[in-house]
Amino acid sequence: MKRFIKHRSVLLALPMAGAALTLGTPAATAAVPPGQVCFWTEPGMHGQSWCYGPPGYADAENGTARHAASFDSRVQGTVYAISYTSTGCLYREIRRDDYSENWEWAGKLDGVADTTMGCEQG
Repeated sequence: MKRFIKHRSVLLALPMAGAALTLGTPAATAAVPPGQVCFWTEPGMHGQSWCYGPPGYADAENGTARHAASFDSRVQGTVYAISYTSTGCLYREIRRDDYSENWEWAGKLDGVADTTMGCEQG
């Protein structure tokens, strides 16, 4: 199974005039607060957004429930996207600096937690 989640590259300091360059990073990441993971309703970090910061569980809001087309994580650890099914729930791991501009789990997101909440990997 292919993963379509990308991991942000490291910040590179360039020797000329103290310039810095971030490679492979979506433009919207500057708007993601440290310690949060943000989801958008459209690919490429566009549309309505909702952000989660641990601890605990939170239901997806602002149109992102079952419609999170992209995400970017600045959480200092791992959080879990949660999807409820007719027989239980599934989780999807989101690690520090993971992001997707066109997330294949877009139609599944119901909430986010700092644990798997006893769900099965999905």
